[in-house]
Amino acid sequence: MYGKAAICLTLAITFLISCSIYLGTVDLRSYFFPVQAAPRSLCATGRPLRVYMYDLPRKFHVGMMGRRYSKESGPVTMENLPPWPARAGVRRQHSVEYWLMASLLYDGKGGEEREAVRVSDPATADAFFVPFFSSMSVTTHGHNMTDAATEGDRRLQVELLEILRQSKYYQRSGGRDHVIPMTHPNAFRFLRQQLNASILIIVDFGRYPRTMATLSKDVVSPYVHVVKSFTDDDPLDPYENRTTLLFFRGNTVRKDEGKIRVKLAKILTGNNDVRYEKSVATPSNIKMSTKGMRLSKFCLHPAGDTPSSCRLFDAIVSHCVPVVVSDKIELPFEDEIDYTKFSIFFSMKEALEPGYLVNQLRQFPKDRWVEMWKRLKQVSHHYEFQYPPKEEDAVYMIWRQVKHKLPGAQLAVHRNRRLKIPDWWRRKK
Repeated sequence: MYGKAAICLTLAITFLISCSIYLGTVDLRSYFFPVQAAPRSLCATGRPLRVYMYDLPRKFHVGMMGRRYSKESGPVTMENLPPWPARAGVRRQHSVEYWLMASLLYDGKGGEEREAVRVSDPATADAFFVPFFSSMSVTTHGHNMTDAATEGDRRLQVELLEILRQSKYYQRSGGRDHVIPMTHPNAFRFLRQQLNASILIIVDFGRYPRTMATLSKDVVSPYVHVVKSFTDDDPLDPYENRTTLLFFRGNTVRKDEGKIRVKLAKILTGNNDVRYEKSVATPSNIKMSTKGMRLSKFCLHPAGDTPSSCRLFDAIVSHCVPVVVSDKIELPFEDEIDYTKFSIFFSMKEALEPGYLVNQLRQFPKDRWVEMWKRLKQVSHHYEFQYPPKEEDAVYMIWRQVKHKLPGAQLAVHRNRRLKIPDWWRRKK
């Protein structure tokens, strides 16, 4: 009798264990095999991104900032880094490459929390930064695409590509863990496709084919604003203090989506509470734009030669509520920042309907505008490029975005290693 009971109990226990294994509530591998914890992703560790910066000759970066800097020898350091020129004017908008390089040169002795730190040993790096001032190269070597001086830009691109292809770390990943700034629409225009796999720092996708630049691997950066930040914006009644309803000042002759600027000029001209002015980016006009934005409730942001432009970020640091007119704009840090909290968006069709845009702004509730103005003051530090870098500024945010892109790059590297048949296996066969 006891024998039958023992057999029944054994069968019952076996049945229960089998069901548990089948349902996944018990994993016998943990009893018989050592289970190693999966490596934590870089985003989950909370430590700074470890970045190795290529030691390129000065002609690729600070040498373009003036003859004095091109003639100096030795590596660029925190002590000899040239300051960004105060009178650079509109060239400042494409200077993201300079501020990224400067952030890696900074030793961090100020005690700030940092999103990325430079490492001297490439074997310990999470990412590799290529300090080629590709945007400055565009404006330094010629003034347009047909200018013979652009040959200097092309030669730099060819030489840089050779340097990268000889790097075992570039070869190892196919460039997927390499970070390359290209914020000017024509940056690296001659050989851009050959750097397709890398993490590109761009301001929008206007000049990039869909097969090259994507949100899955690339980082959208803000333009560097050219107007001065509004640091003492504390009036008793900010809404009434800003007497202009809608402000725009800039070039009205643009390409592609930017052609809408001429059409908007015809629609908006004649409204007493709207300032829509044609101008070019000179130091005096930048000062006038600064004043105009600070006295306006809304700042119009139509597309330029590409969907985005520096004007959006000028408006943000002026605490002027951006009015964005675009059907396909990409915005920086949008996974962290909700632009609808401080910006208004219109499709191109809506903006071109006579009277529609202005009437919508005139009816916009004051309390909602004040909330947006307050939010602009809260987020504007995320769009500041500065040296030394500060926690949560634009450079800090960009490096965090790079950190978010790396798992995809690392996945591709690991897959390539798995799929590549080693030479010893070929020889064996």
